[in-house]
Amino acid sequence: MNWEQIYRRKVTDAPAALSIIESGQRVYIGGGAGVPVQLTQSLTDRADELRGVELTHVLTFAEAPYAAPQYQESFRVNALFIGGNVRQAVHEGRADFTPVFLSEIPALFRDGGPLPPDAALISVSPPDDHGFCSFGVEVGATKPAAESARVIIAEVNRQMPRTLGDSFIHVSRLHHIVEVDYAIPEAVQGGSSSGHLKVGEYIAELIPDGATLQMGIGSIPDAVLQNLGHHKDLGIHTELFSDGVIDMVEQGVITCARKSFHPGKIVAGFLFGSKRLYEFIHNNPLIELHPADYVNDPYNIARNDKMVAINSAVQVDLTGQVCADSIGTRIYSGVGGQIDFIRGAARSKGGVPIVAFLSTAKNDALSRIVPMLYEGSGVVTTRSDVHYVVTEYGIADLYGKTIRQRARALIEIAHPKFREELGQAARKLEYL
Repeated sequence: MNWEQIYRRKVTDAPAALSIIESGQRVYIGGGAGVPVQLTQSLTDRADELRGVELTHVLTFAEAPYAAPQYQESFRVNALFIGGNVRQAVHEGRADFTPVFLSEIPALFRDGGPLPPDAALISVSPPDDHGFCSFGVEVGATKPAAESARVIIAEVNRQMPRTLGDSFIHVSRLHHIVEVDYAIPEAVQGGSSSGHLKVGEYIAELIPDGATLQMGIGSIPDAVLQNLGHHKDLGIHTELFSDGVIDMVEQGVITCARKSFHPGKIVAGFLFGSKRLYEFIHNNPLIELHPADYVNDPYNIARNDKMVAINSAVQVDLTGQVCADSIGTRIYSGVGGQIDFIRGAARSKGGVPIVAFLSTAKNDALSRIVPMLYEGSGVVTTRSDVHYVVTEYGIADLYGKTIRQRARALIEIAHPKFREELGQAARKLEYL
């Protein structure tokens, strides 16, 4: 039997495919922009028939109907990274959060891991001439989860781009196939404020020609890219990238020619952007996607010479501790890959680990540089891991510095209206 015959035998509709899901099971839902939208809605439609189904996923860029209050007896989300679509459920105690490094998420699913899936709901591209479907825009967590699940239910989406790398699954591995044709979720491409652009300008000063960059999506990564027009032969090794990278490739700034690990390739775990990005990555041999335990492995990250890791923060205290996942006791997002890349860049030859953010929040009402983190805040990056901290007011180099030196350097890059207050707090804490 050839793969096309195998494929046709497995095609069904969503209700029929999901009829195998039973109460008390653990179901993985594809992450990022690779959410199987029709399958998740159809599973939600079965809520009256199900009880205690655990839905595990990373950050998802789509609606999460199963997280609504009326379904709490049927479904309980276990988020490995909290997005806006499940944040309220987590805060109200109707959903759970599991703190974990992104590099270690695949190990949760594999043999002996604590979260083996009974089923995986995934979204993939149509098969190629050899019967292989691509995981498309989300490989990092979804490929390992699917390969670990007892049952794989796949949406084959005509609009899912075919990405290259370690990103394929053969149709023979799929148990049920639901054919769909809808647009992949897109990210609104916003601009960068003058403050963001200043942060990007300072970061650009720290980036040498031939460097390999890790950056996510948002105003600061976009601002960094806007300040790199005169750089040469930059590369990308990152968990996530968006549209801004395309312009730098087209301008000849990002060539990956001088990368020491995967030379000539942009390496990532997942992607989220506009239709332009999805068209750019389709069958593009410049782009390789791999599972998170490969992309985010600090050892692999360190194999990139001049590795520049750019990450953000909610707060940084005067000793250099970085809170990036919570606002006090309220967990807002997750651990993600920050420490994977901070540590990988620190071990890279000529590496530059950076934590960057605007100096204030809530329209300048709050300083992000604080004497002490709010009670209950999670320390994602420890004070001993931090090297460079960047705001719109400058660069603080904390590596190898005393607490006294760190406090002074951080106060200097805080918003001017908070510097005197921070200085007084530092003296009271006997840092100065």
